[in-house]
Amino acid sequence: MTRVLLLLIVTICFSVCFVSCKKDKLLMDPSATVAFSQDSILFDTVFTTIGSTTRNIRVINKNNQKINISSVRLEKGEASSFFLNVDGVPGKAVDDVEILAHDSIYIFVQVNVNPTNALSPLIIQDKILFDLNGNTQSVKLEAWGQDAHYHFPDKAIQYKNGFLPYSTVSSGTNVTVTWGGGAVGQPDDNRPHVIYGWLVVDSAQKLVINQGVKVYFHQNAGLWVYRYGTLQVNGALNNEVVFQGDRREADYADMPGQWDRIWINEGHSDNYINYAIIKNNFIGIQASILLDPNPPRRLKITNTTVKNCSKWGLYTQYFEIWGANNVFANCKEYCAALSWGGKYTFLHTTFANYYAQEGGRGGQPCLHIDNFDGTSSWPMDSVYFANSIIDGSQGTEFEIDVSPYSPSPKCKFANCLIKGSIPTSSLITSSANILNGNAGFDNPSSYNFKLSSGSAAKGIGDPAIISTYPICGQDIGGKLRPTMSSSVSAGAYQYY
Repeated sequence: MTRVLLLLIVTICFSVCFVSCKKDKLLMDPSATVAFSQDSILFDTVFTTIGSTTRNIRVINKNNQKINISSVRLEKGEASSFFLNVDGVPGKAVDDVEILAHDSIYIFVQVNVNPTNALSPLIIQDKILFDLNGNTQSVKLEAWGQDAHYHFPDKAIQYKNGFLPYSTVSSGTNVTVTWGGGAVGQPDDNRPHVIYGWLVVDSAQKLVINQGVKVYFHQNAGLWVYRYGTLQVNGALNNEVVFQGDRREADYADMPGQWDRIWINEGHSDNYINYAIIKNNFIGIQASILLDPNPPRRLKITNTTVKNCSKWGLYTQYFEIWGANNVFANCKEYCAALSWGGKYTFLHTTFANYYAQEGGRGGQPCLHIDNFDGTSSWPMDSVYFANSIIDGSQGTEFEIDVSPYSPSPKCKFANCLIKGSIPTSSLITSSANILNGNAGFDNPSSYNFKLSSGSAAKGIGDPAIISTYPICGQDIGGKLRPTMSSSVSAGAYQYY
């Protein structure tokens, strides 16, 4: 018994010694890798003068033996704006970093930039490179490098589920605030705007956004044009105003739901958006009454693309929308939901839903129109769609459900390509439409809604629209539309 016990003790000691020696032995396998607590580091701290902030990342050795990382270095070397501290050793490159088996180290990363330098890029990027046994792994680094206008909430509205943080575009009343178009360093310069919480255009305030301005929204942030406030977006062809999320990594380029919405309430007749790109939010544009159903409650949208929303592209409640040369595309649910009645005109507009993210679409058609609020009908002054496309990846992409109201709704669809059917109703008239034809878009999954040679939308447009509405004389891409019969294409893009 004693000899057996002695043998057992010797065996255990030998095993412990063997395992310990194995763990201390350096792993030279070229297939060995390290793991990271994250694959990228984003520095989204506000830079005021000389910006400096620190982030960290954990480097993990999941192997059964210790490893030696021959080099931990910044890809841009001494030219990098980033600095490293690798397990207590500072530098832009640190050699021979050992990590024991099933152990880890921390790397602290600092960035120093001068955001007042207008020539610096908006985004500063680099990589940490890890050289291990002849192979290289990397972690992305990204920081805001250019000065921007930051809008932080300083007030809050209480509601039943919590607080809505917000700030206003100005502390004054009866003021016009202009973004873009001025000299660098001036209040109306072209620096980007970064919004946290809700930015409110309050009653009697006007926000004018000029061409080329980029507006970035933090998670759950939005732009709210409160009742009697005014929004005017003055983009230009190839120099659009862009509204998007503030995450600039490549993984976020087409991620929906990054910010909330542009929300416009009643009270002004001069709200308009021209040449804008609105993307990757929850709802692209919401135009709805808040307290007063009386006019004005108007929004004009032209030459604008709204895409990749995690719910709806355009959502209205008893509003008046006039639109031309627009694309509403690839949303989880409706590309446009026009509800509670109202008055709507859409000319040369493409509604197309080929959303394929997050498990695909929710089953709703691309375009929905109604004049109900759930319990009663609302006035539907008129609905007019001409030279437009309603299409998508489902069998039916159009639904309209209107009931009589005094005065009775006047709904007309003319020279449109529609996937689905137009209900037979005394309230709805139609002429020269093509139902269930092939839209023939070039590449809808990548938001390219130009028409291919096989498109059924070619030549079905009414040229009288162009002479009646000069803005339709060229398409959203700047190409001139012909004025001859059988040559005008439906949708936002003219086929050549």
